[in-house]
Amino acid sequence: MGLGTMFKANKAYRAQQKGDTAEAMRLYAECIGDGLVDPRYLLSYAALLIRDGQYQKAKDLLVKYQKAPGMTQENRVTLIVDYAACCYKLGDLDKGVSKLEEIFRKHPSGLVYQTLGYLYVEQYDASRKAAFLAKATEAEELADPAAVLIAREQGEEIPLTPEEKWEAGRQKALKFNQAAVEYDDEDSICVDNLAQTWYRVMGDREEAKKWFEKALEIKPDQIDTLYFLSRYDLEEGHPEKAAEKLEKMLDGRFSALNYRTKPEIEAELKALKERS
Repeated sequence: MGLGTMFKANKAYRAQQKGDTAEAMRLYAECIGDGLVDPRYLLSYAALLIRDGQYQKAKDLLVKYQKAPGMTQENRVTLIVDYAACCYKLGDLDKGVSKLEEIFRKHPSGLVYQTLGYLYVEQYDASRKAAFLAKATEAEELADPAAVLIAREQGEEIPLTPEEKWEAGRQKALKFNQAAVEYDDEDSICVDNLAQTWYRVMGDREEAKKWFEKALEIKPDQIDTLYFLSRYDLEEGHPEKAAEKLEKMLDGRFSALNYRTKPEIEAELKALKERS
């Protein structure tokens, strides 16, 4: 890899900073073809691929270059966070959570609190309960009955039932996101994650609203916070207030870890306006 490649990589990064995504992606791809292995640019390219919805391509890139020369601890945390996001979007949420839990045990940080906290909410969202119980029950039925019997006779801990596993997961999500807010109570993402835990996991909408309002005080344009607060507006019969929040969301920069996509918000906003 020569100076020309590094010059091109810098050019790609400048294009990325200016919002010229297509040009930046083109240049990054050329640089990698020329042998670029600098973690800064590789992670920048992966971030663009994720934002563009190319999750498998981003995941493959992250796996291939996970041991690139010059990879700092900060780079590695970013790599694992992005890898977990790809796993989640590709339908393997459990794997993403597992990778984040592994790095959190070794190197807890605000970024990991934010990402793992959100994935816990996704993992134990009430809508996933039926699928979780079915999978846990199937695994339980596949267990060796003789091994289970021996374990019990030897006084070993009896495995949790599927329902108990689900409840343990819900409590884990709540405790983790409470700890994240204790770690940094001015982190709007962590506060929003706690709000979503109360709303989506624990089903306590009154408690959730307090935390959504706190998150909005910290960051008035936070996408997910605006979305969930708009749900309260709709329930209270104020579609015009909900529409204002949805409009504000569209000015934001959506990511792979937002609860709703930009096209979904555009469609809902259009429907609200048509009904008014």
